[in-house]
Amino acid sequence: MRPGEKKYPHIFQPGRIGKMEVKNRIKYASTETNFNYGDGFVSDKEIAYMEAQARGGPGIVTTQGAYTDPRGEGQGYVGMMGIFDDKFIPGLKKIADIIRKHDAKSVLQLMHCGRVGGINLEYTVGPSNVKQRIPRFREPVEMTREEIQIAIDEHVQGAKRCQEAGYDAVEISGIVGYLISNFVSSYTNIRTDEYGGSLEGRAKFMTDIVSGIRKVVGADYPIIIRLCADELLHDRGGNKHEESLQIIKMAEQAGANCLSVTAGWQESAVSVISRDCKMGQWLYLAKKVKEMLKPETAVSMAYRLFLPEYPDAAIARGELDFWEMCRPMIADPFLPLKIMEDRQEEIIPCMACNICLARLFRDAELNCMVRPSLGHESEPEYGFYGFPKTDHPKKIWVIGAGLSGMQAAAIAAEKGHDVTVTEMRDHVGGQAATASNGPHGDEEFMRLVNYLKKYCDRGKVKFELNKKVTVEDIKNSDADTVVVATGAVPKSDVPGQDRENVVSCLDVMDGKVKPGKRVAVLGSKGVAIATALFLLEKGEHEIALIHEGKKPGPDVNPSYIWRYMSKLKSGNVKLVQFAKPKEITEKGVVVQTKEGEIVVEADTIILADMYPVNDFAKAKAGIYTIGDALLTRRGNSAILDGYKMGMRL
Repeated sequence: MRPGEKKYPHIFQPGRIGKMEVKNRIKYASTETNFNYGDGFVSDKEIAYMEAQARGGPGIVTTQGAYTDPRGEGQGYVGMMGIFDDKFIPGLKKIADIIRKHDAKSVLQLMHCGRVGGINLEYTVGPSNVKQRIPRFREPVEMTREEIQIAIDEHVQGAKRCQEAGYDAVEISGIVGYLISNFVSSYTNIRTDEYGGSLEGRAKFMTDIVSGIRKVVGADYPIIIRLCADELLHDRGGNKHEESLQIIKMAEQAGANCLSVTAGWQESAVSVISRDCKMGQWLYLAKKVKEMLKPETAVSMAYRLFLPEYPDAAIARGELDFWEMCRPMIADPFLPLKIMEDRQEEIIPCMACNICLARLFRDAELNCMVRPSLGHESEPEYGFYGFPKTDHPKKIWVIGAGLSGMQAAAIAAEKGHDVTVTEMRDHVGGQAATASNGPHGDEEFMRLVNYLKKYCDRGKVKFELNKKVTVEDIKNSDADTVVVATGAVPKSDVPGQDRENVVSCLDVMDGKVKPGKRVAVLGSKGVAIATALFLLEKGEHEIALIHEGKKPGPDVNPSYIWRYMSKLKSGNVKLVQFAKPKEITEKGVVVQTKEGEIVVEADTIILADMYPVNDFAKAKAGIYTIGDALLTRRGNSAILDGYKMGMRL
C-alpha cells in the first residue's frame, strides 16, 4: 500500500457502479475542451488529453459530452464531439481504448445542451419558450411532442453507440441548464401536456430517456446520470430542493445505477463553483441523496472538492461513493497518482479561476491558468510528461519571485540549469501572495505560490530574499541568461500623488498601511476591485471606487465580475464611473466626470492601477522580460510567460 492510500484509505478503496467494479473512488468528470473538430469527429488532441487523464490514476474517466442530434440543436460548444451517427464510433472507440489501456473504466457522456445549445444555428430548443437570463444565449423554440420523441430516441441510440464503441458505462447529462434540466425545472418547463405540469410530467422526458436506454443496453450495463439536487433558481420559480430530490429518485427508479449530484445552473444568481464557495460546502446535498436512494445505487459529486480530505471523510461517513473531479484534473491530470504517493506538494493546484469556462463560452479551446501544457500533452517541448535534461547547463538569474519568475525558474531547474532567484521582499509570491490576503476564498492563491516554491526547491533553485538588484549588479553578473520578472506597482501621474494621504494598494492589502475612514480607490481593473473588496470586508470604511468606464473590472473573469459587482453594491461602495482624476488634495480627489468636475472626499487615496517595473530591461544585451514587468495582465498570463520562458531556456 502506498503512503497516500494509507492516508486516504476510502478514496482508494475499490468501488462499484451497478455490476461495474472500479479500482478506486476517483472519477474524472466530463468537461468540454473544444479540442475536437467542428463536425463532431474526435481529434488527436482530444485523445492525447484523455490519455493524460487516464494515466493520472483515477478509477473512472468520463468523456466530454457528445451531442445526440444531427441537426446540431444539442451542440453547445464548437469543438463538441458527436454521437448521432455510426460514423463517429471509430473515433469514440479510440478514446475508450486509450482509457482502458491505463486500467481505468471508460464512460461516455450524452449531452443535449437545450436552451444553451445550437451553437451553429439561429435558434435553440427547449420544452417551452422562456426568456434567457444570460444575453449570450437565445430564447428557445418550444419542442413539439414529435420532436420530444425524436430527442428521446436520439439519446437511446447514442447510448447504443456508446456501448458499441466499447465504453464500460454511459452517462447522461441533466444539469446546469441543458435540455434534460430544462424539462425537469418548473422555471423552463411551463408545458401543460404529459411532458409538463406536475413533477412527474416534467420528469417524464428524463425518465423516458433513462428507461429507454436501459432497454437497449441491457440489465447489467451501468447508467450514470448527472442531476441537480438544488437548482438555485428560487428567484424565478425553479424547482424546490425537495422536488429536485424527488426527481433524482425517479431517475433511480427508471434504471440509473449512479447519481452524480450537482447544484445550480449557469443562470443561477448564486455562487456554485467559484472560490467564494468553501470547499466541501455542497456535500450536504450528496448526503441527502445517498440517504434517499437504495444502498446499491452509487452517489458521486464534484463541485469544490479540490482536496482529498473532504471526499475521503464523506465516503467514510457513508455520504458519498465517488469523488468526481473536473477542474482540479484539468489543472493536474496526475492528481490521483500524486495523492496516492503522498506527493501533494507536487499537485498543480486549481485556483477555481474559471478561465476554462470563460474560454469555452468564447468558442475557444480549453485553457488553464496554472497549466499551460493543457492541450499540448502530446508535444514534448511543453513538458507535460517532464522536461528532458539539457546537454548544455547554463547559469540562469531570475530577478523577481512572483508567479512568472518562479515558474520560469522551476522549469529551467528541472532541465538542469543552475538557477538563482533574487527577490527584494522577504517572501516569495509577488502579487499573488498579496492577493491571498483578500476575502471570499482568495487565501487559496497561496496554494499556487507554495506549489511553485516547492517546484523550485525540487530543482535546487537558490533564493536570495530581501535583496535589491541594481543595474550595476546586472552589468557585473556572470549569468548566462538574466530574466527580469520584477512585476508591477501602482502608480499615477495625477498631481498631488506624493501627498501623505496617498498609498499603494499593495501596502494596504499587505497590512503595511491602515487607511482612514473615508477611502477613494483609483483604478479600473481587477486589482482595484480586489482592494475595494478587501476594505469592504474590514467593515471600517466608506469606500469610493473611481474608474474610467461604465463598470470596473474589464479584465475580470465573467464567472467572478457579477459576483464582485453584487458585493460592491450590497456594501454601498460608491462607483464613480467615466471618471478621470485631475488632482489629489487634502480633502480627496478632484475628478472629471460626464456630469462635470466633482470632488470625491477621502481621508486616504489608494492607487490601484498597476504599471510594469522594468528598469533592468536594457541593462545589457540578452535580457528577457516576462510577466507584469513586460505588460500588466492577469495571473494566467504571468504563468504562461514564465512557462514559455522556461521552455526556451
